[in-house]
Amino acid sequence: QVQLVESGGGLVQPGGSLRLSCAASGSIFSIYSMGWYRQAPGKQRELVAAITSGGRTNYGDSVKGRFTISRDNAKNTVYLEMNSLNSEDTAVYYCNIVHGDIQSWGQGTQVTVSS
Repeated sequence: QVQLVESGGGLVQPGGSLRLSCAASGSIFSIYSMGWYRQAPGKQRELVAAITSGGRTNYGDSVKGRFTISRDNAKNTVYLEMNSLNSEDTAVYYCNIVHGDIQSWGQGTQVTVSS
């Protein structure tokens, strides 16, 4: 069984910053990719950012230049630094890991951007 513990969500004003963290534990042999997806009300879940064990990154178009993903392989932890947040970033953010041929998801953390 895999556990993904997310933290760092909350309410922030437009233009502000937040940092999300996700720590993976449990029956994990080797994590290939760690990342974040988000889902806003009435919209499909979309990729925010992902990073492979080798450090290759992939970002959704709407967050390029504003968000930065990083990971600590020794701690099986992925981070998402979010800057210049705007109302369109409001969503539930889900941690995602790919290990072997398995995808695991966190329970989600709410990010709300509002004045």
